[in-house]
Amino acid sequence: MRLSKEKIDRIKEGILSNLFRNSPQAMFSSEVAESIIRDEEFTKKLLLELEEKKLISRVSKNNKGVDYLRRLRWRLTSPTYAAYSQLNGQKIFYDEKEHAYS
Repeated sequence: MRLSKEKIDRIKEGILSNLFRNSPQAMFSSEVAESIIRDEEFTKKLLLELEEKKLISRVSKNNKGVDYLRRLRWRLTSPTYAAYSQLNGQKIFYDEKEHAYS
């Protein structure tokens, strides 16, 4: 089954919305797929497209600083988070240097 560009864009909006709701915690690709009720491979493809557009960024290390070998985690980029915050009337910004929201 093929999805129209409009439907794919709406699914991408759902992904961004889920990442915003779970901020500042990064989500694994499988968690994103589960939250939007889609196949993991399809979701991963959409996540990579969003990364190309610089709307989300990949988290490559765990809390202990060890690189992930097979899994991917995702979070919103600062400009994307700021845009969503403005849409929701919040005045919260992500500090890239400190990796924290203020």
